Amino acid sequence: MSIKSHPRTFPPRFAWGVATAAPQIEGAAFADGKGESIWDRYCRVPGKVHNGDTLDVACDHYRRYRSDVALMARLGVKHYRLSLAWPRLLPQGRGPVNQKGVDFYHRLLDTLHAHGITPWVTLFHWDLPQALEDEGGWRRRTTADAFAGYADLAVRSFRSQVKNWITLNETNCFTRLAYGGGDKAPGANDGEAVVNQAYHHAMLAHGHGVRAVREHGGRGARVGITDNPIVSVPVTETAADIAAARDLFRFESDRVLGAICNGRYSERYLRAAGADAPRFDPRDFQLIGQPTDFLGLNIYTGQFVRAGRRGRPEILPFPAGYPRADSPWLYLLPQAMYWGARFAAELRGVRSLYITENGAGYDDAPPAGGEVLDLHRREYVRQCLGELHRAIGDGAPVDGYFLWSLMDNFEWQDGYARRFGIVYNDFATQKRTPKLSARWYAEVMKTNRLL
Repeated sequence: MSIKSHPRTFPPRFAWGVATAAPQIEGAAFADGKGESIWDRYCRVPGKVHNGDTLDVACDHYRRYRSDVALMARLGVKHYRLSLAWPRLLPQGRGPVNQKGVDFYHRLLDTLHAHGITPWVTLFHWDLPQALEDEGGWRRRTTADAFAGYADLAVRSFRSQVKNWITLNETNCFTRLAYGGGDKAPGANDGEAVVNQAYHHAMLAHGHGVRAVREHGGRGARVGITDNPIVSVPVTETAADIAAARDLFRFESDRVLGAICNGRYSERYLRAAGADAPRFDPRDFQLIGQPTDFLGLNIYTGQFVRAGRRGRPEILPFPAGYPRADSPWLYLLPQAMYWGARFAAELRGVRSLYITENGAGYDDAPPAGGEVLDLHRREYVRQCLGELHRAIGDGAPVDGYFLWSLMDNFEWQDGYARRFGIVYNDFATQKRTPKLSARWYAEVMKTNRLL
């Protein structure tokens, strides 16, 4: 039955999966030779993370990975997006390799394959080795150089087990929100020039990741980046509002997607940055602009936009009372899924898209009678998938979807209070309880259609 003949069916071979990240689930933060990450350090700064929570134990996945993979298999998961912990493999960010870290990921990847689950591996999901931050972190080009060696090590080590690679996760979060006064580690407030320079160094790291996969990944290896551009949603689907939203999406995504897809920074971006524009060698874009195989988009929310004076984009503020998740930044805007996928394809010429994260964070109550009835999460994800289905029907080349997250985990500055999982985790006992959303999503994956 085709997508046209059944309104809820997704394309054949659509990749359904779940996603996690190493620092948020693994624990064992200082075990078996792992080095300190910037989040290990940041957690210990009073007032930075809710309740003083740390990554020390997290979901104890480092020890419980076999049972966690078995749980995924019982839910029918066939694709799993995970990340490697840079400081677990290279405790100082470069130099001596921690063989125990390499061995752990070999065991984890073998276990996934034994259960028929395809791994999608992100090289960097925010856990920069603290040793590199002590040298300046993403402010310095030397961090991109260190990433080049790390990427070479990772791809060479796991090339026989991994064919789907993602270079970086959400550049905005580990640059602007890390060095521009935001709430992400290391929590610096260094100004716009530093933020733009950090972005450029991250783009260099992405280029080294692509190069490493091309050089060492072997036959069938694919690579892309995961980005979280601000998605502009036209407040009405009129030509004027759509044009305004498209124009703003193009601008908001210029410094990452524009740099990669066009092999340069746009004049519009450089004019807007002015004296704070990044310093770069034009030859950098031979590395940054290498062709990729797919684009990953993390889409949780967006912003409403309309055509203002002379058609210029005007962002509409959310009024008091507009629905949102318990994560206060997560305004419930499922249409962002449609417009994010559509604009990325239209404006960046992307021929293969994956939604690498989507979900909702709530303060779920503990299981009652063995159940967690997270209808709020299920309904939002269901609406988002409806918008994704619409985008595919309108020609967006979306080839897969990864729900964030497999299980409740360390939610960065919110610690363990905010839950995004479809599996409830009791952090005191580490007992996993699939929520209503997990049972529902299992049927969606099994039947390849929205239920």
